[in-house]
Amino acid sequence: MILVRLLLALALATIGVSLFLYFVKKDRRYLRFVLQVAKFTVFVLLIVFLLFAAERLLMPVVGPLV
Repeated sequence: MILVRLLLALALATIGVSLFLYFVKKDRRYLRFVLQVAKFTVFVLLIVFLLFAAERLLMPVVGPLV
């Protein structure tokens, strides 16, 4: 769970710095970078949460076998 928090903190910091640079320099590539970081973050978080859900659903089935 600490990796999820770290990923979220780094993504938010990256987005914040990129938005600041966009407002200072008015270069649209920073907005594209913000969208790429946001999409990647959502994708990775979705995969992690799906793995957590799969673990909770499958553990009662697999747990007695271990």
